[in-house]
Amino acid sequence: MTLSARFILSGHAEGEVLAASEPLSFWGGVDPATGQVIDVHHPLSGQNMTGRILVMPGTRGSCTGSGVLLDMVLNGHAPAALVFCEPEDVVTLGALIAAEMFGKPLPVLRLSPEAHALLSKARTARITETALIADGLSLAIAPPATGALELTNHDRAMLAGEDGEATAQAMRILCAMAVNQGATRLIDVTQGHIDGCIYASPANLTFAEKMADMGARVRIPTTMNAISVDHGNWRTQGVPPSFGGPAQRLADAYVRMGCQPSFTCSPYLLDSAPSEGEAIAWSESNAVIYANSVIGARTAKHPDFLDLCSAMTGRAPLSGVYLDENRQATRILEIELPEGIDDAFWPLIGYLAGKFAPDRIPLLRGLAPARPTPEALKALCAAFGTTSAAPMLHVDGVTPEAFRVAPGAEVVRITRADMAQAWELLNAGPETVELVAVGSPHASILECRALAEALAGRKVAVATIVTSGRKVMEEARAEGTLARLTEAGVQVLPDLCWCSISEPVFPPGTRALMTNSGKYAHYGPGLSGREVRFGSLAACAEAAVSGRAPKALPSWLG
Repeated sequence: MTLSARFILSGHAEGEVLAASEPLSFWGGVDPATGQVIDVHHPLSGQNMTGRILVMPGTRGSCTGSGVLLDMVLNGHAPAALVFCEPEDVVTLGALIAAEMFGKPLPVLRLSPEAHALLSKARTARITETALIADGLSLAIAPPATGALELTNHDRAMLAGEDGEATAQAMRILCAMAVNQGATRLIDVTQGHIDGCIYASPANLTFAEKMADMGARVRIPTTMNAISVDHGNWRTQGVPPSFGGPAQRLADAYVRMGCQPSFTCSPYLLDSAPSEGEAIAWSESNAVIYANSVIGARTAKHPDFLDLCSAMTGRAPLSGVYLDENRQATRILEIELPEGIDDAFWPLIGYLAGKFAPDRIPLLRGLAPARPTPEALKALCAAFGTTSAAPMLHVDGVTPEAFRVAPGAEVVRITRADMAQAWELLNAGPETVELVAVGSPHASILECRALAEALAGRKVAVATIVTSGRKVMEEARAEGTLARLTEAGVQVLPDLCWCSISEPVFPPGTRALMTNSGKYAHYGPGLSGREVRFGSLAACAEAAVSGRAPKALPSWLG
């Protein structure tokens, strides 16, 4: 048995152990204002992690988890320590920012799997400068890894403050994360995408304004994720200034730093989308997975805050899926392809693929005969990101790097029975719905057209809201699709997305909603406090007209 422990970030802690065998997304999974786990699909649902030693394999899901953890540190609701057995970047970066910029250290440890399993069974634990002591376990803790980064002259100049203190701060953070990831040098990146512009917590605003006030500026073309309000209309929509004001200030801080106000979680739909093989620095889980998997570009799943550091320096740690050897599939998922599938199949398979490969890159085999469209792959990648920590996947016969399979990769089968079980899990809500939610990730022009066709001139009977990017909305307006949706009673909103929408834009009287998004079907109950139904875009259109979600399994599963 190998028992070992190493500090990723050092510190002291003592408290009750809170353990889980399943990774958790802090964003959408934890309420930063209370420390309570709100992911209804997670084993720790309802538990509070404040002041406890949190023991889990790693994290999954959203890049925004770093901002959630930073806010928890600043408001006093953070765990006493974080203990992982797998490499973890997202909340580790939040803890690094807390120590580096705000003087509030939070220990982060990585244990061997055997030591991690023993600690998971302990009732309490204590972490000192040199040891981990728990019920029946006493381990020496090695200090944080040190490594010599091979820096260019320009890297050293930025680190020395020749481009300003904000850039020096960004380089210090980048270098610390590079060492944590085992990188020996940094790599040039051509464009960035900022995820930290979502007002997930006050900490996001605190960080952004502090960097902007220090004179931070991006040096590569950098797009921005969806924000938390309709930037130009939130006041008329009744959003309280206590929320709308900080959310707009956060977006404006990034624009002040030179980012483009694209405000979309689907940057791959923009004209600036990268090309195959291009090294970029994107954040936002669905965008990262799509860029790596479907386009064949290269980006780590950069945590919030590290996205800005890369955009400011044009550099990223050369590690992870920037390297060929780390883009290989190590698990093959043989998928039983039902006949007559509709568009709900793709997010369902993405969701299941993440569950069957929560900690590794999979190859999905058996899907090529269905000829998945970019919209299908978009839905698949987004749902995969809710249940897996991996930054990419491959689809045999479809995606450009599906040839990258590790020798001896194990084969696992996903059956129709697995699909039916997942369908039931995502359809726990009642048949009657008061809201239909489309656009997570942001709807493409083809999805907008498909919804207009599915409604076929009918009027919706319940609130029906589509979130989409500004570029797609302009295209929909120019061709008349936006007018068709508006005439049907559909509200199309720019800038924000379902994973950041809040009342009163989110209709307050809603008890249950229906969505075509596997991502929002997973996160929706925790984020909105409402029950959720999931189905195809056509089924969403029928629910919009009737106020009732289909009760039976789809025909391809029935």
